[in-house]
Amino acid sequence: MSLPASPWGAWATGLRVRPSGEACSAARALEEMGVSAVWMTGGTGDPFRRIAALLEATSTVTVATGILSIWELTPAELAARLAALPAQGRSRFLLGLGVSHQQLVDHRTPGRYERPLTRMREFLDELDRTQAPGSRRQERVLAALGPKMLDLAATRATGAHPYLTTPAHTRAARSRHGDAFLAPTQMALLLPDPGRARQAARRYLAPYLAQPNYRNSWLRQGFTPADLDNGGSDRLVDALVAWGDPAQVVRRAGAHLEAGADHVCVQLLDPEGSWSDHAIPLDAWRELAGALTT
Repeated sequence: MSLPASPWGAWATGLRVRPSGEACSAARALEEMGVSAVWMTGGTGDPFRRIAALLEATSTVTVATGILSIWELTPAELAARLAALPAQGRSRFLLGLGVSHQQLVDHRTPGRYERPLTRMREFLDELDRTQAPGSRRQERVLAALGPKMLDLAATRATGAHPYLTTPAHTRAARSRHGDAFLAPTQMALLLPDPGRARQAARRYLAPYLAQPNYRNSWLRQGFTPADLDNGGSDRLVDALVAWGDPAQVVRRAGAHLEAGADHVCVQLLDPEGSWSDHAIPLDAWRELAGALTT
């Protein structure tokens, strides 16, 4: 079964974009700390060499893409990559698919990003026809924020992997979709000082504040246009990024579990870094891991 075996996972862009040796070493360390899944961004291009390396470097954790853009590989190409994974490793792989962002997709091919919900349906139709191992409904999740994509995630995948959402969003998704698998991501900082924490959080949130799909999602979640300006209000920052000591961070992330999540993908941030650094702060993870198991 490719679904994570326990409520806590680790989400890190560095697992995809840092040098392979460093990423694999980090994945092994996270596995030893007790997380049940390591989630790597799909990034741009074909991620399957890195997926195979992470599966080889670990033995028990689920390795998941959060997410692989449907614009990067055709369904036939994806089916071939899945079939090429060793069977033992494939049983620990969870395919996360998403429609990405218009800015990223159109940057290389202007005008390509259109009808994302329809395109996702078509992509899943084509992928289903391949009958590729590792591509079945119960072996994939969809990045979903709005109600229509959440509906699709519940009917055409095993569930949803929302990003930059609140426990209230998790609660609404759970009430809408019954027993569908739900694995939101929670950004977090081990910083108890509010000023420093919010300053660091804004560095990581900056790229997302310019993306229409996230802005629209936050407005649906009850934030105002003013909350989204000037680096984000304290209200928005505090709602999206859990900060404090390890116990405080676990309580904040655990609010998603209380709201109905099956699994929380903790994206632990480097207090001195920014989004573009793609650091995997293992020392902070070791500090947090003890609180996750108590």
